[in-house]
Amino acid sequence: MPEKKKKYLTRDQRDNRTAWIMLAPALLFLAAFMVYPLIDVFIYSVEEGYNFASQTYFGVGLYNYSYVLHDPYFLQAVKNTFLLVIITVPLSTGLALIISLALSSIRPLRDLFQTIYFLPYVTNTLAVGLVFMILFQKTEYTDGLINLMIQWFGGSSVDFIEGPYWAKMFVLCFYTIWVVMPFKILILTSALASVNPDYYKAARVDGTSKGRIFLRITLPMISPMVFYLIVTGFIGAFKAYSDAVALFGTDLNAAGMNTIVGYVYDMLYGDSGGFPSYASAAAIILFAIVLTITCINLLVSKKHVHY
Repeated sequence: MPEKKKKYLTRDQRDNRTAWIMLAPALLFLAAFMVYPLIDVFIYSVEEGYNFASQTYFGVGLYNYSYVLHDPYFLQAVKNTFLLVIITVPLSTGLALIISLALSSIRPLRDLFQTIYFLPYVTNTLAVGLVFMILFQKTEYTDGLINLMIQWFGGSSVDFIEGPYWAKMFVLCFYTIWVVMPFKILILTSALASVNPDYYKAARVDGTSKGRIFLRITLPMISPMVFYLIVTGFIGAFKAYSDAVALFGTDLNAAGMNTIVGYVYDMLYGDSGGFPSYASAAAIILFAIVLTITCINLLVSKKHVHY
């Protein structure tokens, strides 16, 4: 009988098999700690009247979603979260880009300035929140440093912590930008340093203006990092909770400054806690919002991001 020829794998097939073997632990970890919990949360979200103590429920349906979507506290949390996202992500990314360009243009004391800008990122969030409270809060003993500055320019003092909604949203956005901007500066400074200087030399020889160099060379070259910061910025802003707690305390519903993540936490552990089905429904809604915005960003990146 003729001998069977041995089948040998091609180099690409061997590389693919090796890649899958190396990815297997990460995929198992992803399935165990992300996919399974997500499925479990979805199951909780459709179980009506779920009792945490007895682990029982009386029906399956969409009532939990209806309750959450009609809850004034959830609607306020959605409003706060979207405002936070819309304001802080573009502003923090834009300011970080401007500061990174300035840092890349100077040589003396560059390392010192980079260290100073990075300090807020390594400082405890609650500690920074306490500092902001001292700066912005108006008490019977003091108007706070910010109000003193406003009064110096002829304005009237405002309580940014317990005052009108616009003032509280302003200080929350200011605080969020302050906390996230150092990381963005670090990433963009590294991205700018990686651009080949020969491109700039060739553009200057042709007499290209600085504005055109930025739009035609710098921005396209660092666009992958800018896109990365925008996507992670959106995701991080939608997960905001500790920022609001650091400024307004744990009773965010009373302050009118709760976020979607804060609402989920309240439904699980807060004063209104003990409703895991409502919390799960809110968590699934948040997941759907973040997933939708991320997909939109990915579609936009195909046209405007240069890899």
